[in-house]
Amino acid sequence: MTTVDTETLIDAWRRLLTGSGKSWVLFEHGTCVVLEQPAADLAEQAVGILREFGPVHVATSAGDFRVLELNTGEGWLVTSHHPDVVTFVPRDDPEDPSHLAVGILGRSRRDRDGTELRAVHVEAAPLP
Repeated sequence: MTTVDTETLIDAWRRLLTGSGKSWVLFEHGTCVVLEQPAADLAEQAVGILREFGPVHVATSAGDFRVLELNTGEGWLVTSHHPDVVTFVPRDDPEDPSHLAVGILGRSRRDRDGTELRAVHVEAAPLP
């Protein structure tokens, strides 16, 4: 499985979340945890969420996903069973661009992020 460049992922998530006013934490394989109610330590909070909701367990809600194609054409968002855990898959990554193949790729990246738990970027929401 190809690993996406961290700077590419950061740039994509910044564009996706511009104007949301939310803090977020990006993990190594493209999974982002958006923090609706941020705590003092954003990375620690996101790791806790991803530890619980990142690993895939097939035939349970943890294996569920939905694929959303971005209007910008830069790729897809693959959702999970937690509303604030989403994985970005860039347009050039999957060999097969079908929603099923993209969803399985995104889900497998979420699983890796949920077991490896390596946060690569923390973005705090601007203060009002």
